Amino acid sequence: MKKIVTFIAFLSTFVFASVDHVNYKATFGVFGTVGSIHNTLTKNTKTYVIDTTVKMAGLAKMIMGGQVEHYTSKGHFHNGLMVSDVYTMETKKKHQRKLREYTINHTKKYVTKRYRKWSHGKLVKDTVKKLKFYAENDLLTLYFNMNKAITNKGKVYHMKAVGLEKQKGLVEVTVPTDKNNKAYKKDLGSTANWYAKALIVQKNFKKKKGDILLSVSKDGYIKKSVIKDILMYGDAKLIRTK
Repeated sequence: MKKIVTFIAFLSTFVFASVDHVNYKATFGVFGTVGSIHNTLTKNTKTYVIDTTVKMAGLAKMIMGGQVEHYTSKGHFHNGLMVSDVYTMETKKKHQRKLREYTINHTKKYVTKRYRKWSHGKLVKDTVKKLKFYAENDLLTLYFNMNKAITNKGKVYHMKAVGLEKQKGLVEVTVPTDKNNKAYKKDLGSTANWYAKALIVQKNFKKKKGDILLSVSKDGYIKKSVIKDILMYGDAKLIRTK
């Protein structure tokens, strides 16, 4: 069941919000609905804040003790795109709290990661290290910027995002042409403005590498995302509800 949390958290990073709230539900194969994602974006002409909360539901909530995932991206705008300055990933479960905080130094082009863990309100671990790669995006801005950063269909884009240390920040995004999106429509529906496939690395998949299929609405937000055939459980899906 812990794998469910991993998949929800992974899928939630492919969702982005606007000034209003955008909500999603997460389903996972035979388990049905296992969580929900709530997103909010606050911005002005110079800065932005993306706030994402992931909550368990049903059997997943019971087994995981009401675990809540919270992601925050804070940064500035450059050439119309969001550039991350600070990205945090927080997990709360019963008497435990874990916080990963990434600080991006754009002048010297490096990223510092601080990891802290609390148990029963007491800090039990506190480490700081410099990552081996630099990126202007974090996982939230990567997909929020996608609608503007991707300008042509039928191409493969290579991007980097803080929060993906296992693959050194690298993300490969394939955007099919309208003539070659039939397979995408089968899993994502036929009403999207455009489709994409993001290559990720995750040890809990059947293979070491897995594709996340994405459909994007006309307003630029993810409409649906799917990870196919996870172990014996089936597909993991994220579906926009608002």
